[in-house]
Amino acid sequence: MVASLRVMPKILVVDDEPDVVELVTFNLRKAGFEVIAASDGTAALRSARLELPDLIVLDLMLPEVDGLEVCKLLRRDPATAGVPIILLTAKAAEIDRVLGLELGADDYVTKPFSPRELVLRVKKLVERRRHADAEVKAEQLRVGDLCVDIPRHMVSVGGEQVDLTATEFKLLCTLMQRRGRVQTRDQLLQDVWQYDNVIDTRTVDTHMRRLRDKLGSAARYIDTVRGVGYRFHED
Repeated sequence: MVASLRVMPKILVVDDEPDVVELVTFNLRKAGFEVIAASDGTAALRSARLELPDLIVLDLMLPEVDGLEVCKLLRRDPATAGVPIILLTAKAAEIDRVLGLELGADDYVTKPFSPRELVLRVKKLVERRRHADAEVKAEQLRVGDLCVDIPRHMVSVGGEQVDLTATEFKLLCTLMQRRGRVQTRDQLLQDVWQYDNVIDTRTVDTHMRRLRDKLGSAARYIDTVRGVGYRFHED
């Protein structure tokens, strides 16, 4: 998500009490965050969808649309489903806290609150999301029209899904993750097949031939280095 790449993470503060907004805004800006504010549920939904903040500090008791409903609607929208939400409210009852968390909030802070504690919680959630986004990117390999989704074990070329065996999939991932570097047949046997002792290296060639056939036009990314092995390259 683009929001996670900002130098200054953007925080949306939603509260109908001007003093609270001023206090939270001051402390977040002092901590290095960019802050935008909304004073009711409708404005909060609009700002969240337009600004795509890195995190939302959300009061529960809001005019027009209450905080729980805002939280629920944000979680249903694919564009905002992954934005961390901290509920900041005077409702200290356990049922309110549990309900907020069940609707998708990431944390819960009751009023009166410590601005320092709130800032620390904001930092923690923003950092956690950035790590999560980085991990997702690391698990998706893309070169040109070839895309490999590692967690879902899916490969596509030009948007069309390609069915690979587990070994073919691992072979492709290994080559892509080491793009530009020549991989010997012996090395591939050890890393893909987990063979400690080198056996007939034609095993690699046979699987590579099948992999190339299945990749179609994307087979152009795999070079044969005569007498050595294979190398994945970018156009």
